[in-house]
Amino acid sequence: MTILKNKIDFVGFIEVERANPNGDPLNGNQPRTDYAGYGEISDVCLKRKIRNRLQDMGEPILVQSSDRADDGCDSIRTRVEKNPAMDKALKMKDKDEGRNALFAAEACKAWTDVRAFGQVFALKKGAGVDSVSVGVRGPVSIHTAVSIDPVDISSMQITKSVNGEPGDKKGSDTMGMKHRVNFGLYKLKGSINVQLAEKTGFSEEDAEKIKTALVTLFENDASSARPEGSVEMARFYWIRHENKTGKASSAKVHGSVTAHLKDGIEEPRSFADYVIDDDALEKINGISVEKYVDGEKL
Repeated sequence: MTILKNKIDFVGFIEVERANPNGDPLNGNQPRTDYAGYGEISDVCLKRKIRNRLQDMGEPILVQSSDRADDGCDSIRTRVEKNPAMDKALKMKDKDEGRNALFAAEACKAWTDVRAFGQVFALKKGAGVDSVSVGVRGPVSIHTAVSIDPVDISSMQITKSVNGEPGDKKGSDTMGMKHRVNFGLYKLKGSINVQLAEKTGFSEEDAEKIKTALVTLFENDASSARPEGSVEMARFYWIRHENKTGKASSAKVHGSVTAHLKDGIEEPRSFADYVIDDDALEKINGISVEKYVDGEKL
């Protein structure tokens, strides 16, 4: 595999219609918002979805959701100990010279998400294995996605119509709440750092897989909170620089693609109510841009 040689930035616009893109467990699982009412999708949530898409593509993933585990492992420790490539590092003592470097290098080779996002390994001593405390910094960084305008959240009360256990007398009078964003357009931003890619072995092929995962981020992600087709990557830009450090800062690149409401629209109800302005991006020298609309490359 060819190690990544060019800095990459990316910008995406996520359309949410009558769905909960990222519930807040500290707020009754209502869609995340900031104090000004703007919707948020956390970077952790976005990375989880990228990992899921990579897993769908057959990539080896270390941090798997329990309900999607495909290797019979129930924890990161189990997954590490089960991988033959990690045997040599695991048999070494914590203070042995080069042990942490070997552990990190083998982990990067073994799992795509470690090469991409990095990972903190903190494993306790036990079962013939000395304790592990190793940190890997990954080249792929993602911001929290924030809505272009404040979002309107609706809540509805729901009831349970069947008992969970025999003799349960609660029945259909057990009530709960379900929350959704009526409509929101969220801007996603991220970058891939070449210097860190060189350290983890993140390759050109890995970058292509991350791009595919981002373009198709919400495929195979349906749930009662996110019905099929209610959340999608409506517009996506993959921006490759001509050098390692970038021909412009990530902040400038990310800020060069904007969205604003069309004249006469006061309350957005669909992606069509917005104008996506990428003129400033096209004027940046030393970059090449791939543009995707509804998953299709233009």
